Amino acid sequence: MNPKSAAPPDTALVLVAIARDQRDLEIARVLGWYRIPLKSAPKVISVDYLALYQTSAFPQAERWQIRWIAPILGHELTTRADLLRDQPDHPRAREEYFKLQLGPLQELAQPILADTWKRVTFFYTTFGRVRQASVLADLPVHDEERAVLWQSLRERALRANEYHAAELPPIPVDPAILALFTGGFRHPSPE
Repeated sequence: MNPKSAAPPDTALVLVAIARDQRDLEIARVLGWYRIPLKSAPKVISVDYLALYQTSAFPQAERWQIRWIAPILGHELTTRADLLRDQPDHPRAREEYFKLQLGPLQELAQPILADTWKRVTFFYTTFGRVRQASVLADLPVHDEERAVLWQSLRERALRANEYHAAELPPIPVDPAILALFTGGFRHPSPE
């Protein structure tokens, strides 16, 4: 992370999520959002940060790790078709998705490597754990810290109606630019 920026408190809530491929990472970096299907979303998305776990679809040196984290500015519910306008005929185009609005992606000083973990689903942790972790197994919260994490998540869930989407400037995205994220072809992934 940028040493000049103010460090988040150790208690800041972090949602670990999957960047399936380079396109997902570029959308987060350039367009400032991340999508989660409503039907598979974690119970609480009103957290402070999103950490992106990079899958096997990334180049060898970048796969199976968390390298990027971003502050979450807000969220809204929309459809996949509204998010990915270059895929109007996708089988899930009309399904609802959470659009997490992100601040700038920040690169971790040292990536958090998968080690023996390769398959990851959404899970919560704290910024303190992210700061200290060297492998994914260091991220889950245990013991007395777990009670604090769940209390914070419960409070966030109760305040969900107070959590509003941030106003982001409109960015007209030409379909040709979106095609660059996919390497000039439609991504065959179901997500």
